[in-house]
Amino acid sequence: MGRSCWIQPEEATPTWTTYAGRGDIGACGWVILIISALFAAITFPLSIWFCVKIIKEYERAVVFRLGRIISGKAKGPGMMFVLPCTDTFIKVDLRVISFAIPPQEVLTKDSVTTTVDGVVYYKIDNAIKSVANVNDVHLATSQLAQTTLRNILGTQTLSSILSNREEIAHNIQSILDNATHQWGVNVDRVEMRDVRLPVQMQRAMAAEAEAVREARAKVVAAEGEMNASRALKEASMVICESPAALQLRYLQTLNTIAAENNSTIVFPIPIDLLQGVVKK
Repeated sequence: MGRSCWIQPEEATPTWTTYAGRGDIGACGWVILIISALFAAITFPLSIWFCVKIIKEYERAVVFRLGRIISGKAKGPGMMFVLPCTDTFIKVDLRVISFAIPPQEVLTKDSVTTTVDGVVYYKIDNAIKSVANVNDVHLATSQLAQTTLRNILGTQTLSSILSNREEIAHNIQSILDNATHQWGVNVDRVEMRDVRLPVQMQRAMAAEAEAVREARAKVVAAEGEMNASRALKEASMVICESPAALQLRYLQTLNTIAAENNSTIVFPIPIDLLQGVVKK
């Protein structure tokens, strides 16, 4: 004979959808609502100052009736009516909000301690989720941004942080956007503002960069000397083929010296005499 077993279903995590779906407030709740409505009607028009609320264009209102979210969506913009004593509401700002990430000390993948700060731009897309699913949506987003920044930078080397700042910021924005979706938050942009290094590390990097520049300068100078020697060799071969070229070069040198305003005295000697001395 087979055995039957009974499994107790897991208790669902309360979210804004479960609150919005419970429309039955019970007999006691209906009695309280009727009394509240009668009270508002009796005290009219004085009660209009307490029952009519104005919601601005960039705001939404999450209304609670006897502790439950009503209508399944936020109210506004414009005028809305609330019952006294039974209805409460929370205003949510839908504009883009920015906050600065405090400087975070991070140990990079290559064991370098650096301090990084940034800025996050976000806005609330779903007012009900931001009220029902998290206690303080702004504080939670700020704390999550700080933790994500430290975790991401801890897996990067110092050179990659300095050269790939835009890519790292995009990764942080993606992680924050996915994590805060259940809070009704949409992260628009994340920017890394400043990367601070220790003084000793700055001096070491400056010395390394200076050494690299000096090495490149020596290589360039050596290449220039080599090219100059090759040009002189080719020029000497041309002059050897044509003896008159040496005489023309000699006259050109005298012309250059004479063009300058100096006190140099040059005694020209015929090339033929020098050739006779060289032959002897």
